[in-house]
Amino acid sequence: MSSNSEKNEKKIVNSLWFIYIVSVASAWNAELITYPLDLVKTRMQIQGELANIKEEKLIKGPYRGFLKTGVGIGSEEGFFKLWQGISAIFVRHLIYSGTRIVVYKSLKEKFFEVGKNDPFPFWKSVTCGISAGVISQYIASPADLIRVQLQMEGKRRLKGLPPRVHGFYDAYKKTVAAAGYTGLWKGSVPNIQRAAMVTLGDVTVYDVSKRFILEHTSLPDNHVVHTMASVCAGFAAAVLGTPPDVLKTRIMNQPLDEKGRGLLYAGTVDCVKKTVVNEGGMALYKGFVPIWMRLAPWSLVFWLTYEEIVRLLGADQF
Repeated sequence: MSSNSEKNEKKIVNSLWFIYIVSVASAWNAELITYPLDLVKTRMQIQGELANIKEEKLIKGPYRGFLKTGVGIGSEEGFFKLWQGISAIFVRHLIYSGTRIVVYKSLKEKFFEVGKNDPFPFWKSVTCGISAGVISQYIASPADLIRVQLQMEGKRRLKGLPPRVHGFYDAYKKTVAAAGYTGLWKGSVPNIQRAAMVTLGDVTVYDVSKRFILEHTSLPDNHVVHTMASVCAGFAAAVLGTPPDVLKTRIMNQPLDEKGRGLLYAGTVDCVKKTVVNEGGMALYKGFVPIWMRLAPWSLVFWLTYEEIVRLLGADQF
């Protein structure tokens, strides 16, 4: 009876819905700690682009570095504005983070039939990572769109511009009213591209790095290994994810005409052309430092939280 009970408990804690919940909780924990860096990164990516100031007049915004942008938000808008828009990111992670881990593990274990100690070819890991990023981000794109809009409100108000939105639900309603339900997926192409690259860097590289460390060292599956693997994952995610992140942010943040069409960019390719022509190729890596500074601790907190929860509850570690 006891043996059956233990088997049932093991089955529950290793179920996909349990892994989903643990993934979301781990992402929320990581987000609370690192979210201000995401806000600073978003503001930096908008700098230098043509900004809609008086509807009919387009001018260039001023440049600020990482520290000045962060300090400026805190001093000019208030300390807690560094967490502006976090409600949208929580909604996003409720969908995105749970889905990507579940999809990755499902593809790995069910489609490729790879066990915990089985060899896992790199191309299979890459396939799982990209697929997980594409599927999860497509579902979560509306929440990401609203997050970017909420993050930019403080900057608009400092310029004396009227607020565009007054919260998550208000942003949702106005987006649907302006561009229909399909407008919630504005910028979804670079958004999905970014998610595919970030998931490839974060989840795939974490998985591959952890396996490599465990196979080539005598270290046990503990916090040291998790930390080393998450450092590799955070850097890879930043390198792969920054260019599509810049494009995604600019497309999502641009003002719309009366038909819901972007006033600055016709699409992803047009955004790439205008960004490179007007600001140079390195503009695609604008905000790389805060992205890296955010993804590194985010990845560390996420994976340490995830691994510790599943360890404490007796589930299989990632």
